[in-house]
Amino acid sequence: MNPGLTRTDSDNWPFDQGPNVGAITIRQVLELGDPIRHVVHYGDDDSWAFLCGTTDNLADYRIVHIQHLLTKDESLREIADLPPGWSAWRENGESAWERFQEDLD
Repeated sequence: MNPGLTRTDSDNWPFDQGPNVGAITIRQVLELGDPIRHVVHYGDDDSWAFLCGTTDNLADYRIVHIQHLLTKDESLREIADLPPGWSAWRENGESAWERFQEDLD
């Protein structure tokens, strides 16, 4: 069990990576409050990205704990079971998540 979590918290943790594992996000989500609209669970290294879909400027990218992102947006629980190699997308912060398998060829 993660020392920063109570037993109840760890029992409810939805992701396949621990709460203190780093994930990719962007400045617009962290600093400007843009909603997370695109989530990627990478198949090559099992990592995660939580993006807003407004930029692909590398200067905007940040690494944060997955737990921080889940605290900002509880709806991420709905897609925490994405298999590696899959993504989820939604139009805005209130839209339903749509899942799809990444085509990286």
